[in-house]
Amino acid sequence: MNTAGGSVGGGGLLVVGEVVTDVVVRHASAPAHGTDTPARISTLPGGAGANAACWAVRSGCRDVRLLARAGAESAVWHRDVLLRAGVRPLLRVDDDAPTGTVVALVDSSSERTFLTDSGAVLRLSPGDWSPSLLDGAARLHVSGYLLFAPRSRATAGLALREARRRGVPASVDPASAGFIARLGAAEFLDLVEGVDLLLPNADEARELTGLPDPADAAAKLSRHVGRVAVTLGDRGVVLAAGGTVTARVPAMAVRAPVDSTGAGDAFTGGFLAALIAGADDAGAAAAGCRAGAEAVATVGGRPV
Repeated sequence: MNTAGGSVGGGGLLVVGEVVTDVVVRHASAPAHGTDTPARISTLPGGAGANAACWAVRSGCRDVRLLARAGAESAVWHRDVLLRAGVRPLLRVDDDAPTGTVVALVDSSSERTFLTDSGAVLRLSPGDWSPSLLDGAARLHVSGYLLFAPRSRATAGLALREARRRGVPASVDPASAGFIARLGAAEFLDLVEGVDLLLPNADEARELTGLPDPADAAAKLSRHVGRVAVTLGDRGVVLAAGGTVTARVPAMAVRAPVDSTGAGDAFTGGFLAALIAGADDAGAAAAGCRAGAEAVATVGGRPV
């Protein structure tokens, strides 16, 4: 029996999310206050929604679309990069705000800390949305970053309501434990109530539930939404539905981790592509873990 909640054997994926410009700073030693610290710095295309879309293509989904907003100064670059990755970009160009920028500080353990300037990301507006964007879609995925500002939250709500009306399963990536704390867990959970799938990492699941154990958090969250997949980094993923943990899937070994930026987005893309192809949740989680392991072995949040 297929428990994936998707369309068996194919269909499109619509991602409503963001593109950002990532400045990835890899430093071997802690930054020295008030002076120079040697680092290797790369400027790369990123954004949780865009990253997940690219990894979905990499994982075998043939029809992936991304609705996002980009500043005029870099919209053409972002569009071209997405097209080369096989994603259909539905980019709305903003003349009044630059593309969002994230500085990712990556330490010697490959762990990252983000400094975020949302820019045009949270200016995605209801006028940017059309119900026709869901035509032919087997699934909708919404980046949780959009839920942290009124304008983009309204747009995400339109997409989620239209998906529910059409019977298209929808997923949400909560995106940021820090932003959840500012918004409030209760308000965030109200916004995602009834979605088919929630994809938090362990910190986000803890912030949303107040429970320290990821399995307990996953079980609690799955009483609020259809199903939950909590990613645990190198400890894999725990799956839950109906208030019960249903499976634990191990992570793939990574011999030489380089940068964990985008690993969760890679998991999301791999997971959703597998669901659309007809996998059950455990099989989809294994596919997501494979994509995540590949992401950790590369610099930046996109497949190379």
